[in-house]
Amino acid sequence: MKIIQDISDLIDEEIVDAQKYARLYKQFLESDPELAKTYRTLSSEELGHVDRLHTQVVRLITEYRASHGEPPQTMMIIYEYLHKRNIQKVEDIKLMIA
Repeated sequence: MKIIQDISDLIDEEIVDAQKYARLYKQFLESDPELAKTYRTLSSEELGHVDRLHTQVVRLITEYRASHGEPPQTMMIIYEYLHKRNIQKVEDIKLMIA
């Protein structure tokens, strides 16, 4: 489904932004704690966007199943691969800002 592809692209963008802010958090943690805190907050907010977008993907897949049966296998294989990859990236970001 095209909409899931579009949302997945947005999720990737949010993860990239969260990584960027997490790196900046680490960079300024000692030299400017106030700025570092701002970057940490921004990173966390981006992760919140990831969660909200992922919730919508799950909802769309659930609705598709209810009305059409199982989604195409190739779509689900790609989704599962991207989902696992994104979970790892999010966990890495969370560790950076913990």
